[in-house]
Amino acid sequence: MRGRIPDSFIDELLARVDIVDVIERRVPLKKAGREWTACCPFHNERTPSFYVSPAKQFFHCFGCGAHGSAIKFLMDYERLEFPDAVEELAQSVGLKVPYEGGRDERPREDKTDLYALLDGAARWYQEQLPRSPEAQAYCARRGLDADTVARFRLGWAPAGYDGVIKALGTSERRMQLLTEAGMVASSERGSKYDRFRERLMFPILDRRGRVIAFGGRVLSAEQSPKYLNSPETPLFHKGRELFALWQVKQATANLARIVVVEGYMDVIALHQAGLPIAVATLGTATTPEHTEVLFRAAPDVVFCFDGDRAGRAAAWKALESALPRLRDGRQAYFLFLPEGEDPDTLVRKEGKEGFERRLKEATPLSEYFFAELARDVDTASLDGRARLAERARPLIARLPDGAFRDLMADELEKRTGARAALKPDVPAMRAVQRPAAVQRSLVRSAIALLLAQPGLAEQVAQPYGFLRLDKPGVALLAELIDLARARPGIHPATLVEHFAERAEYAALQKLLAATVVGEPEAQRAEFFDALARMEQQAITQRRDWLTARSRERVLDGAEKAELRELLAAKARPAATE
Repeated sequence: MRGRIPDSFIDELLARVDIVDVIERRVPLKKAGREWTACCPFHNERTPSFYVSPAKQFFHCFGCGAHGSAIKFLMDYERLEFPDAVEELAQSVGLKVPYEGGRDERPREDKTDLYALLDGAARWYQEQLPRSPEAQAYCARRGLDADTVARFRLGWAPAGYDGVIKALGTSERRMQLLTEAGMVASSERGSKYDRFRERLMFPILDRRGRVIAFGGRVLSAEQSPKYLNSPETPLFHKGRELFALWQVKQATANLARIVVVEGYMDVIALHQAGLPIAVATLGTATTPEHTEVLFRAAPDVVFCFDGDRAGRAAAWKALESALPRLRDGRQAYFLFLPEGEDPDTLVRKEGKEGFERRLKEATPLSEYFFAELARDVDTASLDGRARLAERARPLIARLPDGAFRDLMADELEKRTGARAALKPDVPAMRAVQRPAAVQRSLVRSAIALLLAQPGLAEQVAQPYGFLRLDKPGVALLAELIDLARARPGIHPATLVEHFAERAEYAALQKLLAATVVGEPEAQRAEFFDALARMEQQAITQRRDWLTARSRERVLDGAEKAELRELLAAKARPAATE
């Protein structure tokens, strides 16, 4: 058992999903013979070295070495823990993940109680909203309808210091969870009190729709701070989360564009107006982690900010975070709003169509990049062009290798006459050659061939003669054969996943990734030849051992008879020549 998820379920899940479909939803793949290929999503490269094998249900990058099953791809690409990757894959094929009650030797920290408590807090805040005329009046004034309030699970934190504590913290364990979840704070004297009071509450959801934190907004300009977010907790890291990303993904299956705005109410106003493509950062500047999540959600990202100095400073931070992630096919735009306006006020004035027109007129990153760098530069002078080039060069160098970086370098040369000094992308410059047959021991060769065709295990006669061979990997080969026999039709990647918690996992993944030369029938012949040679080596090994012991005169009667038989068998082929 891996964690609390049965191995049998992992087998069923990997049999149900197609790794090509899983990866192609996130990375554009091209057919290449029996496999699919792409530029690797885990390192920058110009020449594709990332291969996906439908037969093995396995991916491998010959540039950076990333490899694994569909589960491993989701873990690496989406930065998920193993259980979350399993949950996401299971949801995509309509399966419910079963959990067993046992524990393995290294149990994962169970956060179920923490998620349940935060969900309970959200429900309690929702129950308080209809009881507050002040909060109801504010929602009406902001034009929020009942469907929007329900979709975003808006709530109200009433006045008082212990509303949440009385509702949810009825035991020492519950108080511990409230503290861990950031729902309560401590006074100088050590007493606990509700962190959120007299605020409209916005639950923050993770990628699976679970409540992980809250944002609270005051209703009056006299109160401060205007927004208060949950602190960092085991579930919540504001530099990686985006408000309303869950709602965006629920509203649109194939998202082409996503819009980043500054406030929760801006997000909600756009969704209610029929533009369910808006998200917001959580009281922090756009981070590199934010931009990676954004580009994974949609190929086009529009950063929408106020046109004042603070808005432009925030936009530039977003640009700097986006640059290293602008692989070919990804585009970023910048939309600056008129003074005194925000997305909420604009969409109410101009409607969905008006705001969409503004989005279509958003400034491409390339234009904003050069305009902002040249803002205080006289590009008519030689010195000014030199200054622009010096500012732009290190930033262009941060772009991933590809067409966009080349075009940005060309544009800099047109504007200044100076060529961007770009260092060659090392992984891309390195020739990527798919390995042919690798020199291996017989045991490793047999394992590699079995991983190429797990069905061969059904044809291996029992008992396994090669088991008498005293060499590393023999027991592992036998275990792999047993597993493959017990699960007819198992995919190679699924077979390897059974060893995910064991030391052999990395070596098995490398063997699975390596090319096995030959057609299926030739591979079959090579596999059984390897087993036969291993069995012969085992006989030779046993004969040599018995011979050495006979010289020491320590053999019993049975061993002497065995040695005579082995020596006679060795002599027989020579006598017939």
